Amino acid sequence: MFDQINWQDIAVGLGLSLLIAAALAQLAARVVRLGLAAVSGQNEQKTFRDPIQRRPIRIVRAIVFLATLALITPPILEILGLELSYGIPLESVTSWLFQQGSRVLLIAVLAYFTIRVASIGVLHFERVINSNKTDDIENIEFANRIHTIGGLFLNAVNVLVVSAAVLMILQEVGVNITPLLTAAGIGGLAVGFGAQNLVRDVISGFFLILEDQVHVGDVVEINGTSGLVESVKLRTLSLRDLSGTVHVIPNGTIATLSNKTKEFSYAVLDIGVAYKEDTDYVSEVLREVGSQLEVDPKFGDQILARLEILGVSEFGDSAVVIKIRIKTKPVKQWMIGRELRRRIKKAFDAEGIEIPFPHVSLYFGEASRPFLTQQPELDSLKEIPSQIEKPKRRTIDPASTRTADADTDMDGGFE
Repeated sequence: MFDQINWQDIAVGLGLSLLIAAALAQLAARVVRLGLAAVSGQNEQKTFRDPIQRRPIRIVRAIVFLATLALITPPILEILGLELSYGIPLESVTSWLFQQGSRVLLIAVLAYFTIRVASIGVLHFERVINSNKTDDIENIEFANRIHTIGGLFLNAVNVLVVSAAVLMILQEVGVNITPLLTAAGIGGLAVGFGAQNLVRDVISGFFLILEDQVHVGDVVEINGTSGLVESVKLRTLSLRDLSGTVHVIPNGTIATLSNKTKEFSYAVLDIGVAYKEDTDYVSEVLREVGSQLEVDPKFGDQILARLEILGVSEFGDSAVVIKIRIKTKPVKQWMIGRELRRRIKKAFDAEGIEIPFPHVSLYFGEASRPFLTQQPELDSLKEIPSQIEKPKRRTIDPASTRTADADTDMDGGFE
């Protein structure tokens, strides 16, 4: 029986089956890798290196390889002249390949080229933006925002195209996708009710990035919490405050956002001087301090405009408050403010300008006129003890002393 078997045809058929199965398995693994990359927001290389995501890719590749090998081996052997009593008939395989098979291949090719065209378009747009990018802060921020939005767009295209292609291929294979669509609709409705906060956070995060309201490196105040922005994601925004504490804020819960470092900043100072000081002279001294700070090579590059004297802003309990401000680069207002305070203190000390401290002055009105007090001399204080008469000791007559027994005798012992 074995002499009648053409082993050469069997080897050729098995080789062709292995090649076709390996190609289809690799294609299926690539599709799964693209889908996982779209869902996780990572590129394909990071997705393949991640052990958690690499395992399902290998499982899908093995299943597709074994299933394809089992399905196509009998028809290929039948093409080579070997008659088999099992497997799918050659006529059925040929009919499926020229009808449904061609449509499946067309769907897969169109899905692949759609993803590639979207990826190439986004990368080309980012390349054009980066080629025109200068050292200006605004251009750098714009390029970073375009890169972030491009990644979000690619992820959305990958998810939509891969999902539509899988459903269409399942329909061509003969799987009834109506239950799948129904289940997806019910599941989407359930997720919509159960994950309202998640959807709100994602939508808010998308517009937060699109409108360039905040980006990494800004100092912001969100819902009363201040800190340096460390990450801006679709769902959350992370702040680190001065003590090092990290605050993770869902984007959907942001009611008020105050960006303290948008394009430029101001160092605003309230300078208090005594009421006796001439405010015009104090203003001239402040301008001189600001001019010296602007020409300082260490701080001059961080200053964008000259010091502004806004004028007297308040009459305090013990000081006249003069408000000043100076325009700086983003995040540099605190450094410039500290140095400006130090220089103002030294200038006031040199000019004899008093920086008052809180104190209270007592004033007596007309109804209560102040009285004059005189401090006695030391010699007069020494004579006071000799002038004071010593108290005389009083002698007590025993007959005049009443006791409790005497009182009892007088009232007869009754109360």
